[in-house]
Amino acid sequence: MSDYAGDLSPLDTWSLLKSTPAAVMVDVRTDAEWNFVGQPDLSSLNKAPIRLSWQIFPTMVLNGEFVDAVRAAVPDPATPIAFLCRSGVRSLAAARALTAVGYTACYNIADGFEGPPDGERHRGRVAGWKASNLPWAQG
Repeated sequence: MSDYAGDLSPLDTWSLLKSTPAAVMVDVRTDAEWNFVGQPDLSSLNKAPIRLSWQIFPTMVLNGEFVDAVRAAVPDPATPIAFLCRSGVRSLAAARALTAVGYTACYNIADGFEGPPDGERHRGRVAGWKASNLPWAQG
C-alpha cells in the first residue's frame, strides 16, 4: 500500500470535489494564512474547506491534535480527502499521516494554494490553486 493516494493538481481537485459529493478539502495552513493570504472558495459546490492547522503559528510546532481533529471532522476513513497547504509540503505530510491511521483516499494538492515563487519571488502566479484561476476569497 502506498503511503497516500497520490497528488492531484488544483484543477483535478476541483473536479473531484465537484463530482464526488462526499469528497472534502482539508486546508492545513495557519490562521494567519487563511486570514491574510486567502482560502479556496468552494461555495459554488455547496462545500467549504475544513480548516485544521498541521502546524501551530507562530512556533510552527506540529499540531498534536491534528489526526484526531480530522477523524472528528471526517469520521468515514473511505471519504476522499484533498489536503491543501501553501505549496504542497505540509499537505503531503498530512495525507501520509491520515493514510497511516487507516484513511484510504488521502490526496495531496500539488503546488498547494500559492505554488512556488516566480522570478520576482512572488507566489500565486506560477502554479497552485490561485494560479489555476480557481475560486478563492481573501480573509
